[in-house]
Amino acid sequence: MAWNDTVKKKPKDTRGTLVKLFSYMGKYKFAFIGIIALSLVSNVLGLLGPSYAGAAINEAAAGIGMVDFSRVMYYAYRMLAVYVLSSALAIVISVMMTRVSRRISENMRQDVFEKLLRMPVGFFDRNQAGDIISRVSYDIDVIGTCIATDATQILTSIVTVVGSLVMMVVISPLLSLTALITIPIAIGYTVWMKKITQPLYSKRSKAYGKLNGFVEEMFSGQKTIQAYAYEEKVEDRFDKINYDAADIYREAEHHGCTIGPTVNVVNNLGLALVAIFGAFLYMYKAIELGQISAFVLYSRKFSGPINEIANIMNEIYSALSAAERVFELLASEEEVADTEGAIELENAHGDVEMKNVSFGYLPDKTILHNLSLKADAGKLIAIVGPTGAGKTTIINLLMRFYDVDSGAVLVDEKDVRDYRRRSLRGAYAMVLQDTWVFNGTIFDNIAYGKENATREEVISVAKAAHIHSFIMRLPQGYDTIISEDGGNISKGQKQLLTIARAMLYDSRILILDEATSNVDTNTERRIQKAMRELMKDKTCFVIAHRLSTIKGADRILVANHGDVIEQGTHEQLMENKGFYYSLYRAQFE
Repeated sequence: MAWNDTVKKKPKDTRGTLVKLFSYMGKYKFAFIGIIALSLVSNVLGLLGPSYAGAAINEAAAGIGMVDFSRVMYYAYRMLAVYVLSSALAIVISVMMTRVSRRISENMRQDVFEKLLRMPVGFFDRNQAGDIISRVSYDIDVIGTCIATDATQILTSIVTVVGSLVMMVVISPLLSLTALITIPIAIGYTVWMKKITQPLYSKRSKAYGKLNGFVEEMFSGQKTIQAYAYEEKVEDRFDKINYDAADIYREAEHHGCTIGPTVNVVNNLGLALVAIFGAFLYMYKAIELGQISAFVLYSRKFSGPINEIANIMNEIYSALSAAERVFELLASEEEVADTEGAIELENAHGDVEMKNVSFGYLPDKTILHNLSLKADAGKLIAIVGPTGAGKTTIINLLMRFYDVDSGAVLVDEKDVRDYRRRSLRGAYAMVLQDTWVFNGTIFDNIAYGKENATREEVISVAKAAHIHSFIMRLPQGYDTIISEDGGNISKGQKQLLTIARAMLYDSRILILDEATSNVDTNTERRIQKAMRELMKDKTCFVIAHRLSTIKGADRILVANHGDVIEQGTHEQLMENKGFYYSLYRAQFE
């Protein structure tokens, strides 16, 4: 099952998600202990305020001419002091939580990024880049915001609710019974709404991932869209995806936003009950006016946090859905670990062989069938054939981006699975048809694969790749900054840069997968001649559609439908007048 299929399921493991979140929070347990301690002090101070207010009211209710204003002011000043101190501590708590949440988000994003680096190539083949980026950025931001704001609110609310309830019972146990009527209603409604809103927030996160994936694809293919005048159809597709995302967002927020107001109505009902029963108790001298005032203030403190928790429950559900998406990624199956006892591939000689290899990207669809081929060290091997013949699949298996279903791939007469994967790939230099350059100088892009490469080495390979003269015409030469994805240079120039990078890389085996498809034929011939000089005693695999460019290969492998059906030199294959002969003639007729 594809990994992105799993995100379509409704969130089911809320407890497991919370456990994993707490494992991240546990790294900062001392900070949280400090925050909890400060929160307790802040809330205890805040809980003293209503008692001072009640005492001041009792003093003021003594009657005309009997009021001791010094006592009234005494309680008023105390009430002011505790509220000011409580607010100051609340600010400190908020700052601490913001810093801690930022660290947690940083750690989580680092773990996700490192996880992605350990994922197999097939993972990226199956999943949209935009959806992956959405998890790294948007989902983790939602989690961090929840920890910074909602977690603090939950923490302080719990202390306030418990403290207020204790003070209410102390003032009047009878009046406190009113809470037994409203609290179950509020909690029951909130739990019921959770079952409705949390799946909606999961759908919302998935919809944003789909939206991000579509936007990323359209931006990367902007030139093609304009060339085919496809703007209106792309806009229509975006409108549909955008509408779906907005519709899901509206539905989720619609249900989520009803929680707070509904719970607020229940809490106001509780205040009405307090007023009614308090009036009866006051009439029968069972409670003083100041106690009723203090009880009302405590009941507001008691119901206020419940209302606030209800208001932020939609945010908490959203964060839980986002966290579940992130943890799904972190729990995804990584690239198969190196076998026990795997060895380093050092000083590779360059002999490569495939023995009776069968492979398919999907279990029920085999692409290569019992394939066998041999490439001796230092030879130039060309792989040709029609589209879908399995040429790129052969390269994926050589690099061990995928493992064979049956048979074996050998390097220096040893199964590649017996080598450490990193050292195996280090024996290859690879240039693809889809070039990759990054935001940085031209020097950095060429020297990417070789640590501590000198300026002279970079210039030497640039000359061999026939790009030195172009570089020298740029304003800063080798220090010219290439924009993101090489937007300020041509596709052919990007390809020459990646070829120079491969030349500089100290490897025993070179793979060129249509690597010169974006340069002219004369330049391609010169590059190949230069590469043969630079790649002496090294094995070179070339996938090419232009058969005229591989006429000088030591051996040509002709693939079709997952099998090598012919092999030999260009002259031998032309003499046989088989499949290769037909391909070659078709290109020049």
